[in-house]
Amino acid sequence: MEITWQEEFTRNWRARKQHGRLPHAVMLAGPVGTGKRAAAAWLAASRLDLAAAERLPVYPLAIPEHPDLRWLAPAEDKEAIGIEQIRELVQDLSLTSYAGGGKVAVIEPANAMTVNAANSLLKTLEEPPGDALLVLVADRTGRLPATIFSRCQRIDFAPPPVVDALAWLDRLQPGAAWAEALQAAGGAPLAAIEALESLATSKAMAEEFKRLGQGAGSPVEVAKRWSQMDPGYVLNWLAQQVKLVIIAALTGRTSGGGPAIDESVLRRMDRRNLFCYLDIINRLRGQPRGSYNVQLTLESLLIDWTEGLAECGPDLPLDGLMNLMLAGQRGHR
Repeated sequence: MEITWQEEFTRNWRARKQHGRLPHAVMLAGPVGTGKRAAAAWLAASRLDLAAAERLPVYPLAIPEHPDLRWLAPAEDKEAIGIEQIRELVQDLSLTSYAGGGKVAVIEPANAMTVNAANSLLKTLEEPPGDALLVLVADRTGRLPATIFSRCQRIDFAPPPVVDALAWLDRLQPGAAWAEALQAAGGAPLAAIEALESLATSKAMAEEFKRLGQGAGSPVEVAKRWSQMDPGYVLNWLAQQVKLVIIAALTGRTSGGGPAIDESVLRRMDRRNLFCYLDIINRLRGQPRGSYNVQLTLESLLIDWTEGLAECGPDLPLDGLMNLMLAGQRGHR
């Protein structure tokens, strides 16, 4: 199924290709679920002159099969892209193209590269061998070194308008609860597909989060339940809920914000503390799994939420707080 909101992206790329103004390295940046990987596959097809480039990027993801394409992601049992993977990629790019038309390398997510891996890629990004095209897919650009940014041309992907997203999703599966799923996914249509499957879980979490924001319920018991789920899902969900609260605090509108939005929450919490809290969650999202105690970290986050974020403010040393969380020392205050 074609990803219709990427029509302008493909049109601009075709125009640049026609005029010989293509970059040698691009970074596709934006929220998860906006179709960046589909766009990367389309760029590869376009560079290698494959038939798939004649249409728009598609869902589900269809990675072209071609000897001159390398698609690099974390190994199955790893969270990061290591330096050895990048070294192998650089070595492969230095070899002659099989089809004689240049090579393409896609790295996704680029923010999963270790520091050493990113550093080992710098020279290749600056001077790619032959007619190579490097495509970096970044879900969270804050984890990438500035030296990587400076060597890539950035293309940003944003969620389409809600009306367009809902129309596209309804063609995919008519009659599903797409409005709720899209809201839970922060407006990103492809993320809404996954959110639809966990909508019941999300609703239960939202109700518990709402009660904790009102000062009711047990954060320890909630953290115990949530720790049985995928940590990435829980932290992504938490980040989205806090964003909704921030939007409500800034605009004064709580309607349509979801069950975690409540007037009493907005009255009790300083918006500056909300930004601090979101920053902590986002930093945790960037940590490799296994580097922190999930249950104790969730307890700490939810205790802070129950207490109205009294200990989370603009003067709080976030690095010190993160170290305490990762050490699992804030779980029982």
